[in-house]
Amino acid sequence: MFTKSLPNLFTIGNLFLGVLSIILAFNDRADGAALLVIIAMLLDGLDGRVARALNVQSEFGKELDSLSDVISFGVAPAFIMYQAAFTDVNPALAWIITAIFPICGALRLARFNVIEGIPGYFIGLPIPAAGGVLATLALFHNDLHVYLLLVATLALSFLMVSSLKYPNFKKLGLPKAAIWAVPLVVAAAVILAFMFPRAIPNFILVMLLLYALWGLKKNVERMFSGAYKRLRRKRRKNEERPRRGA
Repeated sequence: MFTKSLPNLFTIGNLFLGVLSIILAFNDRADGAALLVIIAMLLDGLDGRVARALNVQSEFGKELDSLSDVISFGVAPAFIMYQAAFTDVNPALAWIITAIFPICGALRLARFNVIEGIPGYFIGLPIPAAGGVLATLALFHNDLHVYLLLVATLALSFLMVSSLKYPNFKKLGLPKAAIWAVPLVVAAAVILAFMFPRAIPNFILVMLLLYALWGLKKNVERMFSGAYKRLRRKRRKNEERPRRGA
């Protein structure tokens, strides 16, 4: 019984940290709130791998994971950004852009649950990655112009509901024999996060931005490559027509 519930415990931990991060953000502690989102990302990455390693995947776990992700990586990062940077912006604009982010995250999760994806890829930027970028980006609200942060929030929202492909790394599974080490990994991550409260978010932000931009770059390259191939085929057809007529 405990074995079947273990992945769900990680998911509930993810949700718990998401709620705590909202409370911290409400109390003007954006640094701590962003750290909790990062730790929640770790738990979110582990729950599915633990479930696959133990062969205890379930529809219940899938739905619980999606509901938790909406809070931890949709509502929480949006609220962190709002509290850190958007309170001095026009209220209507700030409220709308803040609301758009979790709405797009919920749409992205709903699509993921009902539409069969492409093996090895996510369709649209995964909400944990988008939420991680937004939460850590909020820590730089004193260094970046507020309108740049507004645009970044909208861009991340768009990437989540886009049809761009991102690698899912699900092939990097967790061996069943290594499950005992998972609590140690989580504990070590928590300790490091609070020992280096500024360095860890900076590192995570760089990694997640590279992931988001890499997927965008790959899709843009694919789009231009496809357009170039179509143009070449069209030119070849145009060149062949006079020859056939002669």
